[in-house]
Amino acid sequence: MTTTASLLSPPSQDAVQTLAQRAGFLVRWDDADGQTHTVTPDVLRALLDAMGLRCDNAAQCRDSLAFLDSPASLSDDVQIVTRVGIPATLPALSLIAGRKRLAYRVHLETEGVVDGMTEVDPDSGASLLPPIDVAGYHRLELGNNVYSVIVAPPHAHRLPSDAREWGMSVPLYGLRQEGDGGLGHFGALADAASAIAEHGAQALAISPAHAMFSARPGQFSPYSPSNRQWYNVAHIDPAALCGEAEAQEAARRLRLVPGYAQRERQRLVNWPAASAARLQVLRHLYDLREHWLSAGQTSALKRFRRDGLDSLEAHARFEMLHQRLHSTHGDDWRRWPVGLRSPWAPQVERMAYEHADDVAFHVFLQWLALEGLQRAQGNARDAGMGIGLIADMAVGVDSTGSEAWADPGHLLRGVSLGAPPDLFNRAGQVWGLTTFSPWAMHQHGYRPFIATLRAALAFAGGVRIDHVLGLSRLWVCPDGAPAASGAYLRYPLDALLAIVALESSRHRALMVGEDLGTVPSDFRARVATQGVLGTDVLWFARSAPSPTQSKKTPAFLDPSQWRADAVATTSTHDLPTVVGWWTGRDIAWRARLASMSMDARLARRHRREDRTALWRAMSAAGVVNDSGRAAAPAASAEMTSDVASPPGRAPTTTPLDAIVSFVAQSPSPLVLLPIADAIGAKEADNLPGTTTEHPNWRRRLGAPVDVLLGTPDVASRIARFARVRAAAGRK
Repeated sequence: MTTTASLLSPPSQDAVQTLAQRAGFLVRWDDADGQTHTVTPDVLRALLDAMGLRCDNAAQCRDSLAFLDSPASLSDDVQIVTRVGIPATLPALSLIAGRKRLAYRVHLETEGVVDGMTEVDPDSGASLLPPIDVAGYHRLELGNNVYSVIVAPPHAHRLPSDAREWGMSVPLYGLRQEGDGGLGHFGALADAASAIAEHGAQALAISPAHAMFSARPGQFSPYSPSNRQWYNVAHIDPAALCGEAEAQEAARRLRLVPGYAQRERQRLVNWPAASAARLQVLRHLYDLREHWLSAGQTSALKRFRRDGLDSLEAHARFEMLHQRLHSTHGDDWRRWPVGLRSPWAPQVERMAYEHADDVAFHVFLQWLALEGLQRAQGNARDAGMGIGLIADMAVGVDSTGSEAWADPGHLLRGVSLGAPPDLFNRAGQVWGLTTFSPWAMHQHGYRPFIATLRAALAFAGGVRIDHVLGLSRLWVCPDGAPAASGAYLRYPLDALLAIVALESSRHRALMVGEDLGTVPSDFRARVATQGVLGTDVLWFARSAPSPTQSKKTPAFLDPSQWRADAVATTSTHDLPTVVGWWTGRDIAWRARLASMSMDARLARRHRREDRTALWRAMSAAGVVNDSGRAAAPAASAEMTSDVASPPGRAPTTTPLDAIVSFVAQSPSPLVLLPIADAIGAKEADNLPGTTTEHPNWRRRLGAPVDVLLGTPDVASRIARFARVRAAAGRK
């Protein structure tokens, strides 16, 4: 017999684990060393509480579990996700009045209906919706219930199996153009796309273009956005509105020209000053819009605002409020007066009415941002790129941003995303971000996830999904807790991949998943079968050492052994450049930072061994000739690839051309060459684990992209890279 005292007593460990597992947490996990860990009940309770599932005593655990198991926890927005030609399991509500078979009608997204009778799974006894042969977002009538049905194609859009394309990657903020005021913009991106296409590139990958905080220009990491459904207005090119002369005249009237000139000479972006000046110019032009905005543009802006619906209106209202409140009430909307914590609260409605022109200005900025991105994609396609821009979708958002303010019910609360301790970071990582709640997606459908994908696909021919493992599981920690005090939270991988496949197919856009690091053994194969390309980076393309050779430096794989279902690249924004890696620049940075303990001498010794291993692999691959000299002509004194070295011994100078050619031999359908490696840059864009200690997300290119690529050594390197890439397709 259950007593009141027993119900109010602390829950058992089994009860906490049962609830946690039902909510999607993994109570046990294996670390990078293969050791199994069990998450403590205290951590599980903290995580459950953040999801609104109380478990302080036995009664609360029981009630929370009953809520999760109850059909009443499902709303009318619940969506059934399946594939073309595959039956779908129906919610338990379909067994109304004990009937195992029910008549149904499917209203197809395009037009027409499909009528039939549900079936019964002979193994599980569950009700099944027979296969639907039309991909799309459909509506199912079943008894008195109406459901959304997402039917996806077998896989995402793919390049031809014999494709051997190549492209480049650039940081948006680092692009340079005369008169840019010290910060890259979409106009420079459009010019870069044209210039890169002239060399034969089929794709141009960019850093995330998500909306940031106009009133918080000091937060500029593109992977810590305010809202992933809208765009970064700091990258708008004012000249695209009304011409270069008018934009420069606006800067002159606002007395911004001296600051422009000073920042344009600097090697690092001064984000607060550059973005503030750009927004000043844009506001000035907005106030004078009647003088230059055509009737067609005015109509397009009105359509944009209408089509943006509540999501656009909420973001614009947030930007208006954040600008007005951050100095008096702080940057975190969760600490604003209660009446201002929702976009549809009466007090917010009143402020939006009183400051309607400010709200309209932020709508206007979003319109310009998307126009700028679409213009860049148009330039890429017109110049001959088959793919064009590849957008980058961050894994999460800042909890204090507009996405969390506008629709907090779809996001995790009270937790931060991160990574558990691993071989690269023994303390683990806490990113200070949140993302979609898997439970909320199940309860309310997948609309925010779909909207985020579509925001990227609105201007791009491909999307890179950062930390694609997050479609399957994410490491979450209670706010304020260290990374070790976390747990993995499961996500509906099959459903999310189905949506990715559907949106990818509709837009004929490539999908790339950043699948670096430690992932479950079957994860890469599952993602690849859905048409999502993985990511192969040179530094990690190593053979696994045998137990008897565990202390030896792992050999670099021959490019022919790289994955044919992944995008290949020399490096990424979180890793050293080719020159930086070869010369140990990343080791020097970490040794310089007292807060980052490391054995620099040991790290340098390992890097020498790594260089030798890579040199041997390049020799075997034929990009270094028998005399120990790289097969390409000299580039410069520091990064020459025409360097003499005894056979089997790596040179001290960087064989950049040989390394680039080595990666070009990959069987991947697409190889991306970062512009930093095309020009032989030494410094990395970002040093993980640092904030202000290293100039993350601030490095500018030395000249416009067309100028950089036109220099003889860079042009020669890219031409050789393209030739090797073409030859790889003929093997």
